[in-house]
Amino acid sequence: MKTRRVVITGLGVVAPNGITLEEFDQAIQNGKSGISFIEELEQLKFSCQIAGLPDYNNDYLNNYFKQIELKDLNASGLEYGVIAGLDAWRDAGFDTENSEEVNWDYGVIFGTGILGVDKFREAIYKVDEGKVRRLGSTTVPQTMASGISAFLGGKLGCGNIVTTNSSACSTGTEAIMMAYERIKIGNAKAILAGSTSDGSPYVWGGFDAMRILPSKYNDNPKEASRPMSASAKGFVPGSGAGALVVEEYEHAIQRGAKIYAEIIGGHVNSGGQRNGGSMTAPNRKAVVRCIENAIANADINAKEIDAINGHLTATSKDATEIENWCKALNRKGKDFPYINSLKSMTGHCLSASGSIESVATVLQLQKGYIFGNLNCEDLHPEITKMITHDKIPTQTITVQPDIIAKASFGFGDVNACILFKKYRNEK
Repeated sequence: MKTRRVVITGLGVVAPNGITLEEFDQAIQNGKSGISFIEELEQLKFSCQIAGLPDYNNDYLNNYFKQIELKDLNASGLEYGVIAGLDAWRDAGFDTENSEEVNWDYGVIFGTGILGVDKFREAIYKVDEGKVRRLGSTTVPQTMASGISAFLGGKLGCGNIVTTNSSACSTGTEAIMMAYERIKIGNAKAILAGSTSDGSPYVWGGFDAMRILPSKYNDNPKEASRPMSASAKGFVPGSGAGALVVEEYEHAIQRGAKIYAEIIGGHVNSGGQRNGGSMTAPNRKAVVRCIENAIANADINAKEIDAINGHLTATSKDATEIENWCKALNRKGKDFPYINSLKSMTGHCLSASGSIESVATVLQLQKGYIFGNLNCEDLHPEITKMITHDKIPTQTITVQPDIIAKASFGFGDVNACILFKKYRNEK
């Protein structure tokens, strides 16, 4: 079977520290945190009263939704996903205007963990009050998981695969891999891939109850997210969306598209919740296997990886993740690649994390930098035993990475690793 090269031709992002691609790029280069105190969380008596929330006013939605679509809209994840998705599609040079034509070669794979939880809560109250007929016609598409892919597919007139995947924190990275695999074997020409996550206390409440969110930083939120730090106290919840246009190389060349980077391989697996793996913890052998298989799939040597954009959530598992990378790459100390965690600036955007972090990965390749890690000057001692300090930059450094690995590890013992390569014009 003939396989196709696969490239990235469009990017879109709605993140706590930037809602346009340019704004996001500048934020991660400058180490700008998007984590802030959330008054609603204080009112609801959360222990952790900080979060990463994208910042825009309602008028901004007029650039993406028709007035009839905005009526009764109460689903932040749908908003984030549509903004990021349409921005990516436009960035790739595709038309987002309504057309009567269906494009059978274009599709959407856009994941989420839960969609429209605030809309669902609103609907529950109306049902309990006996006001079922006042739910309105938008309740179902705003609360069904596939509402985001269906909405985007309809906006863009996509006739190829239009679906939503859901694999907890691995969702976004998995969606990109799904798009890559479909295009590689010739079943599509271009797919809008990404993921989104609602920004709501009704999403974050369960994590606060588990006491895995930091509660000591309510007065200084920008210092709260501390991946790889000895003083890390848990992950800061976040929300947003990331979107990438994944496209067949020849198709992109034929239409004169701008190419950001190439996807050269990856892998998705599960640890089966065995051998130390559980609903909340990864099977370490599965993580190592996922990384090793991604490298094999890309047909490269582990020594060729210049940097890692890790999962690294600011929990006790950060040191374990570094150890897994060391085993999978057979690299340590000064030989280890650069490694960073976007979560130091955005918090953990849950199902949106993999796609937002993949956008950051592609920007690093295209523009030639490795963004710095915030709040990790006091590196965890177990980490410093494995790799040297200079491999964990605290400020953005100018380098020219050729290959960057992006990995995500999610609840349910599910893993995804993808390898992006810098694109060089071959003319």
